[in-house]
Amino acid sequence: MISLADVKARIEQGALSPEAAIGQSLEAIGALEKTIGAFVRHDDKARGQTAGPLRGIAVGIKDIIDTADFPTEMGAAIYRAHQPRADAPVVMALKQAGATIIGKTTTTAFAANDPTATLNPHNHAHTPGGSSSGSAAAVAAGMIPLALGTQTGGSVIRPASFCGVAAIKPSYRLLPTVGVKCFSWTLDTVGLFGAGVRDVALGLAAMTKRPELIVPSSVAAPRIVVVTQAFAGAPETSGAEALQKAARAAEQAGATVRELAMPEIVAEAWRIHPVVQEFEAHQSFAWEYGQHYDAMPPLLRGRLDESKGGTPAEYDAAMDITLRARQALAAIFAEVDVLLTLSAPGAAPAGLASTGDPRYNRLWTLMGVPCVNVPTLIAEGGLPVGVTVIAGFGGDAKALAAASFVEDALKR
Repeated sequence: MISLADVKARIEQGALSPEAAIGQSLEAIGALEKTIGAFVRHDDKARGQTAGPLRGIAVGIKDIIDTADFPTEMGAAIYRAHQPRADAPVVMALKQAGATIIGKTTTTAFAANDPTATLNPHNHAHTPGGSSSGSAAAVAAGMIPLALGTQTGGSVIRPASFCGVAAIKPSYRLLPTVGVKCFSWTLDTVGLFGAGVRDVALGLAAMTKRPELIVPSSVAAPRIVVVTQAFAGAPETSGAEALQKAARAAEQAGATVRELAMPEIVAEAWRIHPVVQEFEAHQSFAWEYGQHYDAMPPLLRGRLDESKGGTPAEYDAAMDITLRARQALAAIFAEVDVLLTLSAPGAAPAGLASTGDPRYNRLWTLMGVPCVNVPTLIAEGGLPVGVTVIAGFGGDAKALAAASFVEDALKR
């Protein structure tokens, strides 16, 4: 993989030009893209900028995020050749930081369930996950050092786990979702993929102009609580092994590690996540579902068919549970630094019919808290499995630092 931190350091030292760095990504795309299929389209004449902290960094943008220089088709026939007039604010933030937008990465249709043809770079017989399939795969294959994705259930953290890359789903609204196709305005969150935790931290810091997000060279040992999410069912063997391995490595490196069961109100929030998601989805997709029903992607259309009986009263009750769960979770974070939990049930499933199960991700999306995937082990078939480090709302710097601590501990 291409390390953003490494490219950035070499450019600052004068050992690599921004133009040459972009050329390396274009060369890698030329060699690998026909096999992996991570891009909807890319610019083979892309050039490096000469200024900014992300100069020389090639970035892929998930194809539900508006770009003025590329069509935004959302993986859906309804939007074939749709060309926005403006970049989404997150795209402009990258450009203003000196990054080069090299192309649009594949997404499941409308960032829902209908999968892409993108392959997992570690094992082509397996899914890369979704919905941010192309962004995770492009970074994992070593084509680009940074990519944007989005998460409504588990669409950043899970593909990061399946593809063996670092990723952050930041605190809700740290990155604006203006210009991003809405699925659920309570849940949708823009996230970043990179080779390692320090790479995504540098990318997020540059986008937000928040240098405090950069992981320091020395990180204090965190207080970690392991959360197995028993309410979400048992994981596969590889998922359980990853969580145990990360916890053990962190403890051996000096972290305080203990287990904790979540309060019942938090478990209840996990159960009502779909109520919030589907109720808002019916409003977000009212035009597509009402005016282009037959052209809707079939799995998403089926979900909307099944959930169209949802009522405002059910939604309001779910939002009340959400508020109380967020308060309960905030009380836990008053006593610990971070939570450590599963990024996925296990390794990426075989085939491309499914992008995997988001059941270990969706609670934290609803809670709006920052989540960082840390690649942890390689399971059978050469397939990666990660774990998630979670801090309290607004604690993105703490989540990134603790994730970096775990990442370093795993390398020892």
